[in-house]
Amino acid sequence: MADLITVEDPDDPRLHDYTGLTDVELRRTREPVEGLFIAEGEKVIRRAKEAGYEMRSMLLSAKWVDVMRDVIDELPAPVYAVSPELAEQVTGYHVHRGALASMQRTPLPTAAELLRTARRVVILESVNDHTNIGAIFRSAAALGMDAVLLSPDCADPLYRRSVKVSMGAVFSVPYARLTSWPRDLESVREAGFTLLALTPDEKARSLDEAAPHRMDRVALMLGAEGDGLSTQALVAADEWVRIPMSHGVDSLNVGAAAAVAFYAVATGRPTGQDGASPPAP
Repeated sequence: MADLITVEDPDDPRLHDYTGLTDVELRRTREPVEGLFIAEGEKVIRRAKEAGYEMRSMLLSAKWVDVMRDVIDELPAPVYAVSPELAEQVTGYHVHRGALASMQRTPLPTAAELLRTARRVVILESVNDHTNIGAIFRSAAALGMDAVLLSPDCADPLYRRSVKVSMGAVFSVPYARLTSWPRDLESVREAGFTLLALTPDEKARSLDEAAPHRMDRVALMLGAEGDGLSTQALVAADEWVRIPMSHGVDSLNVGAAAAVAFYAVATGRPTGQDGASPPAP
């Protein structure tokens, strides 16, 4: 059973894992080095625990102690009970959900390990917005993608904002980092995958025409918000695909585009050439 410890000093060294959570650059550097990540909110904490991540500690406001009692009773890790005011002093923001947990990271698999058993893979290039990363992982989990591969400069899926936006879906979809970009795309192709680059370019075929759901193994490539995929990534792809647009809209947010494309990859339901769903038969 975990120890429930009341803490009243924001400089208490036992709260080190939770300090400066709003300092993005500091946390991006510090968390991977120290082997931790932060889970925020009851549901996300429970999902991290269910996914097998070891808990280092929890930071709770008083009203959340009873809510998390079953988790507390199963843990050997310390639980720090603090006031909302002290939690804000330590973290740098008002912790609306009242519950934080510091979790131990686990070693990432290699891309080769994931590719051996996967059939539907997402490849992200330079997606460095944590909100978009979280949204993409949530859609990937919901729509049946098997794995996510990240270019070296993509944001950390286990950063607090990514985990929160994904509602813990980052724990459900295995991911790996490609170490050499874009050269490692060739290793994906050698594993039997067709590389489809999602782009609004008019030269791209619509997802309906490409019919990725009929392909044996598909790797769907997505680029960063605004810039999209780089020229090098587009050149490395086997085919360019697009989501048909209407009403003069030229593109979607990468999170929204990912959800539409994942659905097409998984089920092949057509969207219609004008971007609208076809009438029911």
